[in-house]
Amino acid sequence: MRMSPAVVLRWSWLLGVALMAPAALPAGGAQRRLPPLRRQEGKGPLLSGDSCVLRSSPLVEAPALRRLELGTPLQMLRHWRGDDGRDWIQVQVSSSQGLPAGFQSIRGWVHG
Repeated sequence: MRMSPAVVLRWSWLLGVALMAPAALPAGGAQRRLPPLRRQEGKGPLLSGDSCVLRSSPLVEAPALRRLELGTPLQMLRHWRGDDGRDWIQVQVSSSQGLPAGFQSIRGWVHG
């Protein structure tokens, strides 16, 4: 049985897509980055992700106040959606989370 070139091309394209698509999925071996914020199991506090930066205002260009360590508990104060469609969350970090001496707490904005 002889197959036409169009059928061979179609099947080879389908096989190529089937072999390459899973590589982009987390189960297919690609590394998935942690989100900037995640919630602890249940209804606990928000936890900072692997690249969470506390900013002075809800703008990407705003000065960074500090980089938060992975898993830092955060108290959510309010939510805001910018003109560009980005979600921002104003959070508070308590003094028990390694703030410099003299700081009770620090507030700032993180990209949600």
